[in-house]
Amino acid sequence: MSYTNLSLNDFQPSAGCLTSDRTEDTAAMKNVVEQLENRLSIYDFMKMQEIFMSPGLNGRVVMTREEFTEQMCAVIRPSTKEEFGEMFDKIDLTRDGIIDWDKVTSFMLLDLNEKDERMRSSVIPQWKNLRLLSPIHKDIIQKVTFLKGSSCYLTVSRNGLLGVWGENLKLQRTLQVTTEAIKLKDLWVTTLVSLANVNKIAIAFTNKEICFYDLNSKQGLSCQYRLHGLQGTVICMDYWYNPHDENEAILTLGDVSGQASMVQAISFTTALISLFERPASSPEGEEATVTINWQELVSGYHKCCYTLKHKLHYKDWVKQVAYSSSFDAFISSTTSNVNTLVLAWREKLKPRLKTTSFDIARGINAFDFHSRLNLIATAGINHRVCLWNPYVTSKPAGVLQGHSASVIAVQFITERKQLFSFSEDKVLRLWDIQHQLCIQRIVGSFPKSLDFQSTLYFNDAHGRLFISFNNQLMLLEMKQETGRKVTSHGKAVTCVLYNSVFKQVISSDTGSTITFWLIDTGQKIKQFTGCHGNAEISTMTLDATETRLLTGSTDGTVKIWDFNGHCHHKLSVGRDRAVDISQIMVLKRTILVTGWDRIITVFRLSNLTQFFVLPAEWKGGVQHQDDILCAAFLPPHTLVTGSYGGEIVVWNNNTENAYLKMYLDPQKSLKSKSDTLLLQQQLSSARRMSSRRHTMSVADFYDTDTECNNAITKLLFLEARKNISVTGGANLVSCGGAGYVRFWNTLKSQLMAEFEAHSGAGSIIMTIDKMSQYLITGDLAGWVKIWNIQDYCLGSSENKVTQPPRLIRSFQPHNDCVTYLEICVRSSCLLILSSSSDCSIVLSDVCGTTIGIFGQEEHWRIENAPSHHKGEQNQDENMGQREEKDDVLKKKEAPVLGGEPSPKPPEQAILGMEDKEESVNMISPWDNTILGKKYKIQKGKKHKFFNGKTMQNSTGTFRSLNIGALEDVVEMNKPDFVLNPDKYFREMTEEKCPENLKLPTLSETLKAVFDEKCLFPKEILDREQKARQLCEQMCNEGKMKRNKKQAKMKEK
Repeated sequence: MSYTNLSLNDFQPSAGCLTSDRTEDTAAMKNVVEQLENRLSIYDFMKMQEIFMSPGLNGRVVMTREEFTEQMCAVIRPSTKEEFGEMFDKIDLTRDGIIDWDKVTSFMLLDLNEKDERMRSSVIPQWKNLRLLSPIHKDIIQKVTFLKGSSCYLTVSRNGLLGVWGENLKLQRTLQVTTEAIKLKDLWVTTLVSLANVNKIAIAFTNKEICFYDLNSKQGLSCQYRLHGLQGTVICMDYWYNPHDENEAILTLGDVSGQASMVQAISFTTALISLFERPASSPEGEEATVTINWQELVSGYHKCCYTLKHKLHYKDWVKQVAYSSSFDAFISSTTSNVNTLVLAWREKLKPRLKTTSFDIARGINAFDFHSRLNLIATAGINHRVCLWNPYVTSKPAGVLQGHSASVIAVQFITERKQLFSFSEDKVLRLWDIQHQLCIQRIVGSFPKSLDFQSTLYFNDAHGRLFISFNNQLMLLEMKQETGRKVTSHGKAVTCVLYNSVFKQVISSDTGSTITFWLIDTGQKIKQFTGCHGNAEISTMTLDATETRLLTGSTDGTVKIWDFNGHCHHKLSVGRDRAVDISQIMVLKRTILVTGWDRIITVFRLSNLTQFFVLPAEWKGGVQHQDDILCAAFLPPHTLVTGSYGGEIVVWNNNTENAYLKMYLDPQKSLKSKSDTLLLQQQLSSARRMSSRRHTMSVADFYDTDTECNNAITKLLFLEARKNISVTGGANLVSCGGAGYVRFWNTLKSQLMAEFEAHSGAGSIIMTIDKMSQYLITGDLAGWVKIWNIQDYCLGSSENKVTQPPRLIRSFQPHNDCVTYLEICVRSSCLLILSSSSDCSIVLSDVCGTTIGIFGQEEHWRIENAPSHHKGEQNQDENMGQREEKDDVLKKKEAPVLGGEPSPKPPEQAILGMEDKEESVNMISPWDNTILGKKYKIQKGKKHKFFNGKTMQNSTGTFRSLNIGALEDVVEMNKPDFVLNPDKYFREMTEEKCPENLKLPTLSETLKAVFDEKCLFPKEILDREQKARQLCEQMCNEGKMKRNKKQAKMKEK
């Protein structure tokens, strides 16, 4: 086990062989005071807007510098007048001396846009491991390109073998390219270019021919045009088309000739109709090849196109050509130090091209042009990468130095201000153009051949860099970045917990790493790596005192830790076998583990005397037909388990015997899109996928399998509904593989309601707050939904309810599968914690507003939420203090796993530890009944939204009753005991209580008959008496109302 303590500013190195040449003095950056506009929150801007748009003021509100500094400094703190004065000067660019709200918003939008651009360009891409694609070529690879229309990659080798690769980089097919004039053994392909607007490709050969192949042909690769008669061998090509008018296109050619190398171009005017005109002598038929002579194009015979050329390179080989539409010029390069880089453009009404040239010492091997930056990057033979302004030929705008060998290729990342360069010594560098610094250097993983020919191609859309080494093709793929560009972990997050004792968030990932965060600010305080070695952490939970952390891993073990990083016990769940653990539950006397078998694995707390602990025997035996995926516990002794096949078993935890089973009826289950979804894996592996959500996505589902659709991934009791099962309502909620949420009554073994929470989203997870008011669900696409279930399924019903509860909010905090959901209360705010396979943990409120992402640079402040009215705020504070005090008392009374004292506060804790994942927090049975202290706190309790809204949560004995106006009773038949009270209550009415009640003596009391009422506390007896008094009062009021109505009816 290794220990690390990383701050938020620490650079996380990427996997593989990446190293960074760029270092920053983070300590110095921390000392710099953050600018005021960067510290302002959304609530501060709301206050500013209220000042500028105060009610009662007509017209545009303007402020001078003094007014702005005084008023803003009074309402926004911490801040100073000097800071607001500097902000005023930035806003007032025209120096008018006054500003209004429009100027403030314009300034902030521009500032945020610039900051976003800086962040985008400063983000260092992270790469997956370098890998070798299937070796299909036996000769040198000449070109790699991507076909947008077909969404596939093409590779062509010198011997004419064309490889077609799918978007997933799986080889689809190979084709052999030949011509009629040249035999296969004498044929060399020099280059290839894609004609995306007409779905064709052009391939150049060493016999001075260019063939145009139609990709829409039914016969596969069909040669539609053959252009011959060129003066030199074409070794490079480039194609451009007008996105606004696809009939306009330009094919640029660079050749090799013994007399004079030329740059030539074919400008098409009707590309969508036909590239060339079909001669009268050409054979008929769609599949027939049209042969065209180059001299026909030069002479103007073909009216649908014309040619352009220049010979400024003389006898030097033209290594690369390109056409830039931004300044309507042709760019070409050679390895000569004279006329190394040539720009050629056509003036209006003139047939010849006008040229200008750049002389670069020792020549260049390649170039690339960035239209947005208006820069040309050149790969110098002199080991330098130069950046040129196209309009300044005398000297470069920047020189990037660092290579120790000739640079053979350069390419811009279009969406960033970054540039790739690759040298002959097989060193790949990534440059920051703005700062002209090397930010990444990749070396040591490429093939070790001495002599090689290489081509480099980067696909912006997929973030894939292809580098060829002779006949081998290497792929360096960029890790997918989220829209936020903020990650909490280096790998997929599997579980997230909230520790109410230390006010911390605990998270785990597939890399066996556990991280601790402060929930109030989002700051990372410590991190433990290698907790289960190389095995991933699949689930976590806390004990009742929240001072012990239990982690389950795919290595088949559960470890019990304290918060100082010491492992007290190691529980062998799989008995030295690697098994999937989906859930751990810590009860009063046992630890229950599920997820890999049809039986519950149990560990007795009394047996935790040694470090290595074996499981005990579960007395109930095997009751499920499939693997158990989840469980839930309701004090004092009700335990439920859910399996992959949709079966729910209810157990008595004291006796460990099953007494009830509930099933889904496949014939009556709702049919929807989700019912036709299935895991791609085989059934044996698919059953374990439900407990490993980070490996799943919506694309992993297909076809039909009702067993997978019925899989139960989560079970939760509605703890706030104390005796609702007796009245016929639902007390258990389940969710599973088809996106459905179901409500059950465990006493009647009845399915009360089911609704599709996420349509077509496959497996979902959920959580419920302690007040049983909010249901939070998450799916495989990263969407989270908040439902109000306070009044849902409260009463009995013969028919199953299919109407969903009220949906409060649907939002997408993640770009990938939601792996875990947790609800916590902090500063009287009800907060939602969600983790995902996109390596992020998001903190949101119950309105769906994102508060922050753990791991982001800027910390948040939960206490900055808008305050309530004074009375409500004080009430919320008192309620929160009482709740926290009760939690502390409860945790002091609960047993501590491991038998050691509680750890020190997290700020003083010694770093060290190793495991974690999913969890279920259990509280004592006393606190879950109306007899406990918790009931007094929950009664009348309020939850507060993060944005300041309050919600009254009705709890208590009568929370399930709908209280409304009573209907008028026209006629009422009085019962016999009302008409003849003496008949029923004679003895009771005649009985009188003695006036002078004598207390018994001590001796008489000791000998008296035992009174059972003495078993109950005075608090219970007082509550019973108050309930009787309330009932009598309501009866009396009802009688008075009825008497008044009868009197009114008699008067009429």
